[in-house]
Amino acid sequence: MDVIATVLAEPALAGWEGFGVVVQAYGKRAGATLDYLYELSQTLDRKIMVRLVKGAYWDTEIKRAQVEGLEDFPVFTSKAATDVSYIANARKLLGMTDRIYPQFATHNAHTVAAILHMAEDKTAFEFQRLHGMGEALHDLVLTGENTRCRIYAPVGAHRDLLAYLVRRLLENGANSSFVNQIVDEDVPAAEVASDPFETVNAAQASLTTGPDLFQPERVNSKGFDLTDQPTLATIKVARARFRNATWTAGPLLAGTTAPEAPIAVTNPFLPTDSPGTVTHASAADVETALSSATPWAAAPAERCEILNKAADLYEANFGELFALLAREAGKTPNDAVAELREAVDFLRYYGANAPQTPPAGLFTCISPWNFPLAIFTGQISAALAAGNAVLAKPADQTPLIAFRAVQLLHEAGVPASALQLLPGSGALVGAALTSDARVNGVAFTGSTATAQRIRKTMADNLTPGAPFIAETGGLNAMIVDSTALPEQAVTAIVESAFQSAGQRCSALRCLYVQEDIADNLLDMLKGAMKELTLGDPWSLSTDSGPVIDVAAQTTIADHIAVAQSEERVLYQMPTPQTGTFIAPTLIKVNGIADLEREIFGPVLHVATFKASELDAVIDAINATGYGLTFGLQTRIDDRVQHVSDRIAAGNIYINRNQIGAIVGSQPFGGEGLSGTGPKAGGPHYLPRFAKVTPQLGGTWDTEIAAQHLQTQIDQATAQPVAQSTLTLPGPTGESNRLTTYARPPVLCMGPGADAAADQAAKVTALGGRAVVASGALAAEALTTLNGFSGLLWWGDAATARSYEQALAERSGPILPVITGLPDAARVVGERHVCVDTTAAGGNAALLSGAG
Repeated sequence: MDVIATVLAEPALAGWEGFGVVVQAYGKRAGATLDYLYELSQTLDRKIMVRLVKGAYWDTEIKRAQVEGLEDFPVFTSKAATDVSYIANARKLLGMTDRIYPQFATHNAHTVAAILHMAEDKTAFEFQRLHGMGEALHDLVLTGENTRCRIYAPVGAHRDLLAYLVRRLLENGANSSFVNQIVDEDVPAAEVASDPFETVNAAQASLTTGPDLFQPERVNSKGFDLTDQPTLATIKVARARFRNATWTAGPLLAGTTAPEAPIAVTNPFLPTDSPGTVTHASAADVETALSSATPWAAAPAERCEILNKAADLYEANFGELFALLAREAGKTPNDAVAELREAVDFLRYYGANAPQTPPAGLFTCISPWNFPLAIFTGQISAALAAGNAVLAKPADQTPLIAFRAVQLLHEAGVPASALQLLPGSGALVGAALTSDARVNGVAFTGSTATAQRIRKTMADNLTPGAPFIAETGGLNAMIVDSTALPEQAVTAIVESAFQSAGQRCSALRCLYVQEDIADNLLDMLKGAMKELTLGDPWSLSTDSGPVIDVAAQTTIADHIAVAQSEERVLYQMPTPQTGTFIAPTLIKVNGIADLEREIFGPVLHVATFKASELDAVIDAINATGYGLTFGLQTRIDDRVQHVSDRIAAGNIYINRNQIGAIVGSQPFGGEGLSGTGPKAGGPHYLPRFAKVTPQLGGTWDTEIAAQHLQTQIDQATAQPVAQSTLTLPGPTGESNRLTTYARPPVLCMGPGADAAADQAAKVTALGGRAVVASGALAAEALTTLNGFSGLLWWGDAATARSYEQALAERSGPILPVITGLPDAARVVGERHVCVDTTAAGGNAALLSGAG
């Protein structure tokens, strides 16, 4: 409206009556908008045209409100309510004809009759209809009432109009649509011409609001509408007192602290604006934490209550957390909102599912800097929900956010002995917390290389069978075929590759575009990139902030420099001179095999493919060994199924971006080099934090040759195993399905034939594949065997440790030794497929039931 007011005030428009505005009657602010336009016209001495329509993309408005967690919908939720709004606003417009020329776009006979009944001067307005629709109705009105009717039609190429035409078909085919009902002989005339004022009270659709999206399990996280001026004003006030504030962080222990000297924390946008200092935990602090840690003995219901209170405190302190996320982690307002909401969702989701089973005991949680609140909170809230004691080590770059989060958790009622914070380097604090035998499990998010080092450390020092939950990186790809809607694809690409400065483990790294559309799509992509604003993360206008530090900036810049020397840079935005920025960059590659490693920043590699090469592209993506996220843009349903079945990725996104997984709706985690599983925010995650009770088997009096076992593995891999699929809750217009599939075979090593057979029975009962050993296996054989996903061993600890150490020496995916009963996620993998079901032009299911 500000833009409209500014343009309308242009002196050159004085006396011109061709300025037009469209108002959608389904919007709850339609009446207020008309009042504003009338007042503006009076103030500026203008006469304008106002086109009143019922409203387009109603289902999109419903979905957006749910996704953003808003308390209400901005539009009416039934056809009858929209019809009433249209008639009421038509009457309002008919009383404004001294300044406004009304244009009533409708194909509904009842609406037309109501306007004719209310209008005193039939020359003071016009009707409008779409070419090819409502001809008979408006011909009758034109003849009988001598009114005006303007005919409008979309103009453009087939590829541009297809989505619009599909949209109109869906809207006009809705059960409540007048156009649909008038040609349906089974719908009585009285119903077709029913008075919406008589049905409006009973016609409100039963649509779930944002806060209730995950009920009865839990309340959804609070939404912040960054397009709403009152919301922006609230955020501005809440952040203001932290604009120049400084924080002091250090160890938070259940005993006396003896930290190292203070270190300044760096603001990646403005190095001179340090948000505070941190004192790292000393070796004495680590020992204090280990010796004073006590599992959280509260009942599951009490743990749930306290974690929910912590979630409430997070939301109550949103201003401070938003400020910290901007100044310490370089998060824009949009990213800060998403991060806070994810953290809150983790607290409530794990709290609601707090198990009765005994906890593992003491869990080390090591979190990354790219999600310093969300992943940090997710790890520790899961461990706490299961009743563990937690030693939390935040990333070196973001200790202040972690410190404040732990303070809020303590304030909510989590005992200090159950949650202790130990800021410090990975080489010192991280190493100490993953090598002490008192630790019963480790949760880690970070690089694949670091995860493999932790695995070796655990194998040498922790009790064999101690769980290791690792969520690591990925070479994430997206395929765009020739049927994709270009505008939709470009939006998804920009969000996936460049939001958060590309610093998400889920971010798009390699884009495959079908060569038939490549030139046009890449031109659009470059144009969209040019519209991005790089700058201060504090500002609402900023689309992408800096990378986290100088080291990251240097690594990424070196990669781009090599591409520039080889003339492979297709486009690069100008780089801001302040802060550790890397400008969003497009680099040409032959395929994903050209990427030697993940480039963790706003760099998108682009390859093209022929239509006949689709399966070869999928094979190339799978051959990287990574399997975190994958995106597909297509309007062919069979292709969606084919690609989803063949791609090896933990989270698959269809016709949308491939970032921003929602807790409980889109459980997140990869496979292969991208993680051990189970998926965070999913139904299989919490059991991994439970106590491991070693089982007792028998003994072997024979040995098994590695080659014989390899043959068994190969045979078991070839056996089909049924999959199971679970539909998860989520917003309208989106399908979220979690499928479990058999992992590569699990080695059932006994010891003893009875134990091995029992292990195999447990594995197959959970939906997995089992290979039953017939004798003892030398530990060194595990370094050369291929095609298995882990082993069960219910024997002596010394052999278990030798197996752990042998598996830790392997390159490739991290494989476990299971000394207790396997949980489901040990033997089955998880793949989640999220489909934007509105991508073909509209949400057919929602539209068909509207009204």
